[in-house]
Amino acid sequence: MAEDQNFLKVKKVLFLILLFFFFNSKSFSQNYNFQKLAKLDGPWGSSFLNDNELIVTEKSGKIKIVNIKNNKVSEVEHNLNFLDYGQGGLLDILFKDKFVYISYSENRGNWKSSTSIAKAKFDKIKLEFKNIFQAEPPIDSGYHFGSRLVIKDNYLFASAGERGQGMIAQDPTNHPGSIIRIHLDGSIPVDNPKFEGNSDWLPEIYQIGIRNPQGLSLSAFDGKVYMSNHGAKGGDWFGEVKKGENYGWKILGWGGKNYTGTKIGPKWKPGFTKAIQYWVPSIATSAITIYKGEEFKEWNSHALITSLKDKSLRKLIFDDKSNIKEEIIFKDKIGRIRDIQVHPNNGKIYFLAGDNLWLMEKTF
Repeated sequence: MAEDQNFLKVKKVLFLILLFFFFNSKSFSQNYNFQKLAKLDGPWGSSFLNDNELIVTEKSGKIKIVNIKNNKVSEVEHNLNFLDYGQGGLLDILFKDKFVYISYSENRGNWKSSTSIAKAKFDKIKLEFKNIFQAEPPIDSGYHFGSRLVIKDNYLFASAGERGQGMIAQDPTNHPGSIIRIHLDGSIPVDNPKFEGNSDWLPEIYQIGIRNPQGLSLSAFDGKVYMSNHGAKGGDWFGEVKKGENYGWKILGWGGKNYTGTKIGPKWKPGFTKAIQYWVPSIATSAITIYKGEEFKEWNSHALITSLKDKSLRKLIFDDKSNIKEEIIFKDKIGRIRDIQVHPNNGKIYFLAGDNLWLMEKTF
């Protein structure tokens, strides 16, 4: 009799353990619902125009407007002189106060291109862009353009990749491999690093030493700008944009290696900006956002990091830098995630992944 009771107790414990793992393994798919809203062609960047419409870039050269209520897609003409080459093309797009800002690989002739930024008065028929920034020098390369845009007050922050040129990111007399800060009309802030002790820096440069920064986000909670960087074979990271500082590429490897397998440099050393979180091996970090909204209000102030390689969405709680908490929200559900946007009113999350626009919302 005692043996039977012991057997029943063990059976009950095993059942509870199995039940726990079952519900935890299924919780993501049970809590979140994904809807495919629109078919696109290599979408790259997006921005809300209003509660019902997103403006979207396709890397190959088209700008489209997607109505998220009826899923209709329309095309907007534009006059950009872009080069669809390698990782280049139309990149990020940002709508603010009746103007559209775009980063793109500009065709500078003879297969040379630059990460450039243009601005246009919003129009649903045709956007007449004018450049407000060109990264110098133009380079014959299809690699590492960056590029994301953020507006903070009257400043436009932009990330510019190092175009596969490595140590150019350590040369502040060249734009590639840096964070750019300009006014919304393209003029130069008088408190940029060049005018505060870094006289050899180009006037638009705010921070240097970056490889391929494909994420940039302004936090509504602390007013800081955060970024993600796509490393080499390992060495992806998430960190803060800091005035006049240096993230160390290609002196530092951030834990990664060259694709040939050779070492690059240490993960970090004094004198360089230290990232908040590193990923080794690489997850191929892409767009990020510091979440603010109602749909997932328990995530407010947390960083959401998207991935191209493992097709994941990760959440970072980073208020205590000595105790970073990371959670994989989902993996391999909607494809390679290129962009993430949070609805300005209801907090639902929209992704550009694969060739589609996706909606993610709670199921209860």
